[in-house]
Amino acid sequence: MNVDARLSWMDVRDEIRARILSRAYAPGDKLPRDEDFAAEFACARTTVHRAMQDLALAGLVERKRKGGTHVRTDPVTRATFDIPITRREVEQRGAKYNYQLISCAKNAAPITIMARFGIQQPLQMLHVKALHLADNRPYIFEDRWIDITSCPEILSVDLTRESANEWLVHHKPYSRIEVRFSAMNAQGENAKYLATLDGSSLFVIERTTWIGQTPITTVQAVAAPGYQLTARN
Repeated sequence: MNVDARLSWMDVRDEIRARILSRAYAPGDKLPRDEDFAAEFACARTTVHRAMQDLALAGLVERKRKGGTHVRTDPVTRATFDIPITRREVEQRGAKYNYQLISCAKNAAPITIMARFGIQQPLQMLHVKALHLADNRPYIFEDRWIDITSCPEILSVDLTRESANEWLVHHKPYSRIEVRFSAMNAQGENAKYLATLDGSSLFVIERTTWIGQTPITTVQAVAAPGYQLTARN
């Protein structure tokens, strides 16, 4: 495997999963230790740990405190959706990626956002709006709320240079996620930032994540007309 300077836990997970599916690691086999994988992939042990967590949740491996990690003899297949890094998604399509921060401010979460998280008391959150572009054309407009209690580090991130999407994927593993897909007619900000006519049909992805019962982030990502979602397992 070619080592990438920006190797993420998803890269590590995908490589280990490929080895399991190709039977390089057969059912019942004990996998190398996390620290051994970390040395092989030239990444942090926490990166491997996060990858292994996801493989365990997907039903491919079983982890025991003192028994190590084994490939399951009876793997469970689950439908899963990864949180994509939009920059990488654009580049994989052969397009040039760009990103614009539209606004960023601390505000009390409105009732609709509290409802998404399932919380009763309003919290101060970071409200971020940003536009992702492909070949200098609008690609995805995201309207995001981030819990600064669980993610205080986000306040020191320069979001004019790095998107909240990419920073959160790399730095804030979650234990629970809810994903919803819907459609809407373009109007207001969505029409403006996606440079489309009012009434145009838009694809919407809404993702909310938690660590335990604590909110991390919720985002409404609205894609420009013509967007296609590809899922693979």
